[in-house]
Amino acid sequence: MQHKLIQSVGIAWTILFAAFIIWIYATEPRTFKEVAAGAQAVTGTYEIDQGRFNSALDLFHREQFRAAREEWVLADPGMRDARTQFYIAYAFYREGFGRFYYDKDLFKQGLDAVNRAIDLAPEGTLKVDDPDLQMHTAAELKAELEQGLEPSLGDINPFKIFRKRK
Repeated sequence: MQHKLIQSVGIAWTILFAAFIIWIYATEPRTFKEVAAGAQAVTGTYEIDQGRFNSALDLFHREQFRAAREEWVLADPGMRDARTQFYIAYAFYREGFGRFYYDKDLFKQGLDAVNRAIDLAPEGTLKVDDPDLQMHTAAELKAELEQGLEPSLGDINPFKIFRKRK
């Protein structure tokens, strides 16, 4: 009886360790903080640093987009909060928007961030109720970023300078 108990416990530990190794390879964390954040997300205890999030939001509203993104990255080190990833993508959009051209590198990074936000959102839909934003859903932001990345004849339209940033 005791021999079977030891075997069962050994098999259970082996399965748990194998699941942990597979999870590590699947999530590809680069730092121990990311491992810890991922473990918290799996157990449902992950929370962002709300103070950093609020200070980043203040920077965003003052149009200091790069500084706001850096604060949001510190607020959400595991990149597990859909709302924070949405704001990061929006900051990339706002900084990359130009009257004469779009910064395609910033738009690509914004597209990556909005895709993360959509993946993290329940049922793939994310709506942010911020009266200072003109786009409130991740789908709207994604469409705007994708449109900015696609080359078109509208890129040479001189009236493009009158287009408003959202």
